[in-house]
Amino acid sequence: MTAPPSAPSWAIEPVGPLHGDVRISGSKNAVSKLMVAALLADGASTIANAPRLSDVEITAGMLRSVGAEVVIEEDRVVIDAGTLAESRIPVSYSGLNRMPILLVGPLLHRIGEAFVPFVGGDRIGARPVDLHVDALRQFGAEVELTDQGLEAKAVKLHGARIRLNWPSVGATETVLLTAVQAEGRTVLENAAVEPEVVELALFLQRMGARIELQPDRRFVIEGVPHLAGAPQRLGGDRIEAFSYMVAGLATGGSVRITGCAQERLVTAITTLQRMGASFEITDDSITATADHLRSCAVRTSPHPGFMTDWQPPLVVLCTRAHGMSVVHETIFEDRLGYIDALQRMKAEVELFEQCLVGDPCRFQETGARHSALVRGVSPLQGAEVEMPDIRAAFAYLIAAAAADSPSILHGVHHLERGYDQVFDKFSELGLGIRQLDS
Repeated sequence: MTAPPSAPSWAIEPVGPLHGDVRISGSKNAVSKLMVAALLADGASTIANAPRLSDVEITAGMLRSVGAEVVIEEDRVVIDAGTLAESRIPVSYSGLNRMPILLVGPLLHRIGEAFVPFVGGDRIGARPVDLHVDALRQFGAEVELTDQGLEAKAVKLHGARIRLNWPSVGATETVLLTAVQAEGRTVLENAAVEPEVVELALFLQRMGARIELQPDRRFVIEGVPHLAGAPQRLGGDRIEAFSYMVAGLATGGSVRITGCAQERLVTAITTLQRMGASFEITDDSITATADHLRSCAVRTSPHPGFMTDWQPPLVVLCTRAHGMSVVHETIFEDRLGYIDALQRMKAEVELFEQCLVGDPCRFQETGARHSALVRGVSPLQGAEVEMPDIRAAFAYLIAAAAADSPSILHGVHHLERGYDQVFDKFSELGLGIRQLDS
């Protein structure tokens, strides 16, 4: 049974330990970026193993709005920008996801001007565009921020030496998408090197871009005049993989994942091992089990550290671990805003303004409550809660599965924006889950 994309709420009936296999979908954090990159090509590009998400449909709509042809068939997305004719993304796409700002570089190369509405995405903290704007200006673009979005124009873009004051994933992607066809050499220092960023760089290289990744977070890009369409198969979604493993552990069960390489989960696996989990790892699958979970102390950080998107499922898992756990969020200052609903489910979690794990982060003395103290084992109780964002939504689903009574989850569209066939996958693991009529 499959819940339609429009289903607003789900009823969750916990059934005890979850067991089974989950095939991990292609990376949500990579697919839309590769779709944007395809605008730079002279021919068609094909992205395989694409997850079936509303985010993909939103990005496809943006590309079609400027004249590109986009065909989505099952897990394949084909983009042909040969018919590209417009430079303005409609304001109606404002706030839907983070892709608009990444379209600026490709549109400047193809048309010489661009308008994109303000970026959106989950409400987990500030997503300023200043790093993007500064980089675009260093390439030679004229950029103006208006009440509705960003206007840019350029006769010619040239290479630049750019150093980010923070290894921002989005800003790194903007630089890559702009530098590959800028005249001359671009050197990007303090770049993000997340697997999804490298995946974008590899796709651009397949298209004919000249990109070199140095070991000190430095990209060196030599601009080329033309790029060709290319095929690429997406790697597995490391956030989805971690989340399903945690769902098994949090309910006292075990989930075997396939379709996500071990190399994408090294830090996650090590963290779970320290909490008492045991792993069976083969070339094709990863299985996590645990008889007794211990508390942990974790600090989120840029790759190869513990990623911020793993943090909400981890906090739920900490409620099932014996002892006091500490989680220090250093990427988004409001990422712990979802804790109130977990507290209504009787999770014993307290938030602090102080940096409780590791060195002080940039949110020290800002007033942001960005550290969590979690007492386990908390006997979670079912509740009626509203999902605020993609990652918190999955955390609530795990908590509902681990609770001792039923829950009702509203705002299911967040799950459907970030996870492929999540209703079916949890059903197959044995969870009691049904859609509620609106």
